Amino acid sequence: MHRRLSSSPLTTIASRQHYHTSQSVKPTKKPNSHEPTTTHKVTRKPWEEVPFLTDLKQTEETEEALSLFHHYQQMGFRHDYPSYSSLIYKLAKSRDFDAVDQILNLVRHRNVKCRESLFMGLIQHYGKSNSVDKAVEIFHRITSFDCVRTIQSLNTLINVLVDHRELEKARSFVDGAKDMGVRPNSVSFNVLIKGLLEKCDWEGARKVFDEMLEGEVQPTVVTYNSLIGFLCRNNDVGKAKSLLEDMMVKRIRPNHVTFGLLMKGLCSKGEYNEARKLMFDMEYRGCKPGLVNYGVLMSDLGKRGKIDEAKVLLGEMKKRRIKPDVVIYNILVNHLCSEGRAPEAYRTLMEMQMKGCKPNAATYRMMVDGFCRIGDFDSALSILNAMLASRHSPTPATLVCLVDGLIKGGNLDHACFVLEVMAKKNVSFGSGAWGKLLSDLCMKDGGACCEALSEVISI
Repeated sequence: MHRRLSSSPLTTIASRQHYHTSQSVKPTKKPNSHEPTTTHKVTRKPWEEVPFLTDLKQTEETEEALSLFHHYQQMGFRHDYPSYSSLIYKLAKSRDFDAVDQILNLVRHRNVKCRESLFMGLIQHYGKSNSVDKAVEIFHRITSFDCVRTIQSLNTLINVLVDHRELEKARSFVDGAKDMGVRPNSVSFNVLIKGLLEKCDWEGARKVFDEMLEGEVQPTVVTYNSLIGFLCRNNDVGKAKSLLEDMMVKRIRPNHVTFGLLMKGLCSKGEYNEARKLMFDMEYRGCKPGLVNYGVLMSDLGKRGKIDEAKVLLGEMKKRRIKPDVVIYNILVNHLCSEGRAPEAYRTLMEMQMKGCKPNAATYRMMVDGFCRIGDFDSALSILNAMLASRHSPTPATLVCLVDGLIKGGNLDHACFVLEVMAKKNVSFGSGAWGKLLSDLCMKDGGACCEALSEVISI
């Protein structure tokens, strides 16, 4: 039995004629009287608007989408692959997998030829909903829909299994790939290596790497970056450097991420100068320094309180025509605010906006916290207003700090405003201690802030 909405006005559909995937097209110019008049039928072009797909995009509930599907069918519309796949994607996104099964059965019954991408999308949606067994099941069913199963769907499944720490099962699919007529590629092995390294299984990852070479599957820069990153995070920069040399021997070009990982590993060992030298050695190896490389050096300088040197690096980037992004500017803003130099951080904020770089939520949060740290709560409030205007949300901790400072400074009107913002955004204090503290502070004004405060505490 089809699931339908009992009362879903489909007025936009009722007013239309019966639609078909093939429609008659009227001639655009008057035919010659000596020529016989003929009517040409043309197949719908991929870019032409399909009424069902247009209406499907506007539906929100799965019941409404199913009702729309069946209603169009009753009107004489012949659903084809785009109709079925769009509906299945919508149902899967809403996690209505029972309805997905219903439509899939219809697809198979009507012998609709499907593309592999449909099943790859379903595997990903099953993964997001923690239905790993369903992901495996649909992978096995792909061929029953007159669809060729390739390495792409296999890699999609392996990725889902690794994300859910089903490494043994993922490994079994890689090992059994040839029995399915599929040859594992570098992506298959890279996903396995990623999963093993996340479990800190270096030996297992290295074994998979060796199997790649034995199976004549060429490692990629992604393969090496995973291994080098793990070694650098575990303070084995020497072994990481040997992998870099191995890349060069195999003629696999390292990228800016490769060098960034090595530079970060050197900085974590206190070898900033070596890291800086490596950045300039990059160009001799055919790789220009990028944002990530400058970011590593600037972060290390900031952590060690050498913010002015970090600013010099920013100037160096501009000379080399490397445009800083929000991450680079945030490194400076963060460390300037941490050092009590919020006004200077604010000038950095102004500079990035003038250069066409939009601040993000983290930028504003650091600025509000930075001004609160030095007791400039009026400036913090101004930044909060700019943040709200940009549709970013502050953290509860930031708001609590700001309210505390405004009340202590006697600026009760602005404190009430912040409390109202918290109430509108359903931001709670998260701590009874904070609620009690602010209740005590609000007593200073005879209860003017208590109404706004009570709304926030009750969230």
